[in-house]
Amino acid sequence: MQVPLVVIVGRPNVGKSSLFNAIYGGRVAIVEPTAGVTRDRISRIIQNEETAFELMDTGGMGVEEELADHIELQIRIAIEQAELVLMVVDGKAGLQPLDREIAEELRRAEKDVIVVVNKCDRPRENELALADFYGLGFDEVTATSATHRLGVAELRERLEAVLPRVPPAETKEPMKIAFVGRRNVGKSTLVNYLARAPRVVVSELPGTTRDSVDVHFQLGGIEFLAIDTAGVRRPKQIKDSIEFYSSARTFNSIRRADVVVHMIDAADEVARLDKQIASHIIEEYKPCILAVNKLDLAEGTTQEQWREYVRDRMPGIAFAPRAFISAATGEGVLELIRLAQALHEQSFVRVSTGDLIGAIKEITDRRRPPSTRSRQSKIYYATQVGVKPPTIVMFCNYPHLIKANYLRYLGAQLRQRFPFTSIPIKFFVRGRTHEPGQRKK
Repeated sequence: MQVPLVVIVGRPNVGKSSLFNAIYGGRVAIVEPTAGVTRDRISRIIQNEETAFELMDTGGMGVEEELADHIELQIRIAIEQAELVLMVVDGKAGLQPLDREIAEELRRAEKDVIVVVNKCDRPRENELALADFYGLGFDEVTATSATHRLGVAELRERLEAVLPRVPPAETKEPMKIAFVGRRNVGKSTLVNYLARAPRVVVSELPGTTRDSVDVHFQLGGIEFLAIDTAGVRRPKQIKDSIEFYSSARTFNSIRRADVVVHMIDAADEVARLDKQIASHIIEEYKPCILAVNKLDLAEGTTQEQWREYVRDRMPGIAFAPRAFISAATGEGVLELIRLAQALHEQSFVRVSTGDLIGAIKEITDRRRPPSTRSRQSKIYYATQVGVKPPTIVMFCNYPHLIKANYLRYLGAQLRQRFPFTSIPIKFFVRGRTHEPGQRKK
């Protein structure tokens, strides 16, 4: 059964994103006192023990900027799909002409509407604030202060009461794929191709996507969640708080994802920023695919040449498989998603302790762990304690001698021996109290 969709609409700066965050119970949408910050449709599944629904934030209706037509299209699509619309208005500013225009558009769409009079911080003034907005012609009008969480719990309870009941068991979380990279590498174009709809705003203007956007899509009867992210910029290039929060949301999306697709534009060189993004993916131990987009624009360069080039420029993530795609035409995209599924499955692989100890003995016999003049480190025991990522605890006599470069070597060797061939492995190195012949301290 499809989860009912609740869409938040309204003119700019009435507190739509603040209300979205308040109902969801976390900071998801960027909140800034700047018109036009939200451009794409941002959504989250909200559920309790009895039911679930999808809540969606949208851009401000009537905003004046270069992408206004794109934003309006996004809003109209959201309204068309909605089970219920929350029309947010500003209780302090009072009823505005644009509010009336939005109300008229909602009536034409023949949708159930709850008018949410936001910024009602003082309960005694709420009745006066509400009175004007009953003139919009909708039966249900309620007051909230999203910033101070006033009236939000009551609104959520009302939504759960009026929406169709969907058992939470039927809302199993799909596999999450985050698409990350520099600006204008084709992330939003690819997500729209997967969704088979203009789900996120696509433009040649750099920095079009400002927030991380969750988009559900199906492939072969399996549901996935694509996370479109803002293009990452170097810290010194971040000019304002909007760009700062955009970057923060991107890195949080990497943390949320089951698999990360790091997109690279074939027409550009691999830059320092690409390496920084890759480093962050490695730090989070996320399965990763390096997806080279627009290879047709890189004249005279073959796929094999690109594989070698990326391997040389980004050796730290050499274990990640490469994929060559065209986000615009869909070439190679099916193979990309199948590859992401394979990596996700690898992240759940478990290796028996006996097989792991045997492999590590063989690996360390070939290349002994680091030592000093007086101390030779030795790995006595190892066991896998977790999955997603595969997590291995090793016990040795001098754990401080086992450095990152040796762990990379161990990881590469273990990937050759076990069925997690293309994903990162997380190591914990622990000391043992003493070794034979050594006095206890």
